Amino acid sequence: MSEAVAEVQEEEIDLAGANAILDKYLDMHGALMPVLQAIQEHYGFVPEPCVHLVAERLNVYTSQIYGVLTFYAQFHLEPRGKYIVRVCMGTACHVKGAGRIAETIKERIGVGHAETTEDLKFTAEYVACIGACGMAPVIMVNEDTFGSLTVQKVDEVIAKYQKMD
Repeated sequence: MSEAVAEVQEEEIDLAGANAILDKYLDMHGALMPVLQAIQEHYGFVPEPCVHLVAERLNVYTSQIYGVLTFYAQFHLEPRGKYIVRVCMGTACHVKGAGRIAETIKERIGVGHAETTEDLKFTAEYVACIGACGMAPVIMVNEDTFGSLTVQKVDEVIAKYQKMD
């Protein structure tokens, strides 16, 4: 874990957002999933203090909450970058050079799979399939898809997001 990520986790988390979310769901049976999804949407991840708050307010064990958070890939327990770079590692992309694309991205942003840059700008993820096999090799940056990639095109994509704030 990088120092910046550790600092974000150690900072005091303002629980007002989590409390407001919980207020909406208190009377709903089976509210754990939507509460956790809303908390992650609000904070960008599910901070540990929120886990304890949810356990207390929904009257469930923290172990149950962590069971949900670690079972579903949609949940994250650490801060993530502003830009999530997903590299497709599916068969079509693999055959067309996804390994080289992943290596190039790692060299350009300085992190590999499931890692986040210290400035919290980028998180890299290698995924099984993006579903754009006809455009292999493919990456996604947040919701934007880039296909038929070469090392030069990867450089252009990464440069575009490095310039953005």
